[in-house]
Amino acid sequence: MADRPATVYKYESFNIRSLLNLKAQSLYFGSPREFNDPYDCAINATVAEPSDEQIEIVKQHYLSDPSLSLTIKQQFESMSLDKLKQQLINGANMFINDARENFLNTRGVTCFSERNDDLIMWAHYGGQYKGFCLAFDTAKDPFTKLRQVRYVETVPQINMVDFTVNKNHNRLLDDLFCTKSISWEYEKEWRAIHSVAGTLFGYEADALRKIYFGPDIERQALEIICLIIQGQNPDVQFF
Repeated sequence: MADRPATVYKYESFNIRSLLNLKAQSLYFGSPREFNDPYDCAINATVAEPSDEQIEIVKQHYLSDPSLSLTIKQQFESMSLDKLKQQLINGANMFINDARENFLNTRGVTCFSERNDDLIMWAHYGGQYKGFCLAFDTAKDPFTKLRQVRYVETVPQINMVDFTVNKNHNRLLDDLFCTKSISWEYEKEWRAIHSVAGTLFGYEADALRKIYFGPDIERQALEIICLIIQGQNPDVQFF
């Protein structure tokens, strides 16, 4: 993963929610189901076809697990390699699908970009050029916890041993939820994830450094934003 940039940008439309969040000095963690891309955070990752050697490693892992009953261990011992392989693949895929659905139904995500000058993003997220863009210092919380989005051309596959034996469930799933199609690479996205969707999370006043206004923002809208900011952080610069 690349080093976290010193500044990240958040495009905003001019609306009641964005103004309330600005006044509260808070970030809104929305449900991924509300995102523009219906496949965002919903990529159907699968388990890569494991080798016979990998299946044997997983088998020995379960046989040495003291928490498993003797009956289950005997089932592992009696299964053919091919049948055991299919059972393990099916089980891991089911776990991944359940985790994905749980993430989509419960977790909150807020998104940022390395860029503040992308015309497509101003159109999609900046209120069709009538909104604004916030510049945050990533040395401040919660921006220190940002994760970089990875852009891929093909659906990711998960290594069976890494997933089962090394128990890297959380890391692998977090990577999955920060993976998007290569088509969105221009966004240069970083994101933060909250355990509960629909949540506001506050940031320190001096974490907000600059505000960029869209070229078509209405004068009254611009003045409202300036009044909000000057009342709580007069050091913010306007562009």
